[in-house]
Amino acid sequence: MTNAKWQQKDKRAFDTSLYDRDFHLWTQHQIACLQKEQWAEVDVENLVEELADLGRSEQKELGSYLKVLLMHLLKWQYQSERRTKSWAITIANGRDSIQDCLEDSPSLQRFLNEADWVAKYYRRARRDAVKETELSADTFPAVCPYTMAQILDPQFWPEA
Repeated sequence: MTNAKWQQKDKRAFDTSLYDRDFHLWTQHQIACLQKEQWAEVDVENLVEELADLGRSEQKELGSYLKVLLMHLLKWQYQSERRTKSWAITIANGRDSIQDCLEDSPSLQRFLNEADWVAKYYRRARRDAVKETELSADTFPAVCPYTMAQILDPQFWPEA
């Protein structure tokens, strides 16, 4: 192995070690390397992994907001006698949070248009609504009863 290749391999080992020892310091080092165009010092393997994780994290965040919003819409509709300001605030905040996600990353909109993706979060919302309300699962529709336009519409409040 040539001296240059050994140094490059040794540098990657250092970067990987830094990645494992001090993630924040590793990120700052990667930023500096990118800004200075020091390509040989960039920890490509871990950087690619972190970027992929970041994308998945944004998708999961959107799904989490959708699940909470759907659960509260179900509770609003099927436990109308227990409606509270807190539920209304949670619904409004859920809509705002989804809108914020879409403004920050417009490409996330595609997930809200995918029936399977929305169905996954609706199933989870339905499960949680059953637990929270102690109503039978049969009380809630097996398939999401709301369109995405309704879910995101601040004027939409499902009736009992």
